[in-house]
Amino acid sequence: MATTTTNPKISLKLLIDTNSNKVLFAEAGKDFVDLLFGLLALPLGTFLALLTEHDDTAATFGSLSRVYQSVQNLDNDYLQPNQTKDTLLTPKIGASNTAQTPLLKQFLEMADSPNQTNSSQSQSQYDYYQRNANANMVHGYVKGVVTYMVMDDLTVKPMSSISSIALLNILKVKDITSLQEKTVTVDMDEGLKLFMKAFSKSTTVLTDMFLPIKPNVNKDQGSCQLQECFNA
Repeated sequence: MATTTTNPKISLKLLIDTNSNKVLFAEAGKDFVDLLFGLLALPLGTFLALLTEHDDTAATFGSLSRVYQSVQNLDNDYLQPNQTKDTLLTPKIGASNTAQTPLLKQFLEMADSPNQTNSSQSQSQYDYYQRNANANMVHGYVKGVVTYMVMDDLTVKPMSSISSIALLNILKVKDITSLQEKTVTVDMDEGLKLFMKAFSKSTTVLTDMFLPIKPNVNKDQGSCQLQECFNA
């Protein structure tokens, strides 16, 4: 199995409405858009392999996580002679561009580690993708000379396709003095959170990930609830 030697990070510039404490959109480069689009190329088994150790997984995937655990716990004697658990737990697809997206490449390496049942017979996902990627000189999915706009619900558009004034009108921004820019980074941990949020029903993914919930302030008393203040 390949070993990760770097911890890739992706930078995003958020435009925040401080009045509503909401991310209006993020300015993103090729690397973040490749990460989002690459999610469509990963098999469901790979997602479950990545998230199965997290407490939120069962809630996110419901009974499907139980199916995944059933395969993990099933004795190999019950499998067909030409089948292995890895076929289901870490399925492979021939999308070489996925292996060239830094965070996705790291996720593929991580997905291999808990599930490789027979290293002499099973080829790791990372090696499989990397072998196919070596023959492909085009990395990722989108061109890198463009800045992209990623909305709070993860809708992606080229920034050049809409003017700033038109965008503010679409977003119903009335007070431009409430707008604030904030640069954030997405690493392995944030990437896993993004995976889980992308599978949820949330339409405020970026807000949920990067903006803390403001404490509920009692205007009459000028104080917030004790527990909320403690956690803020």
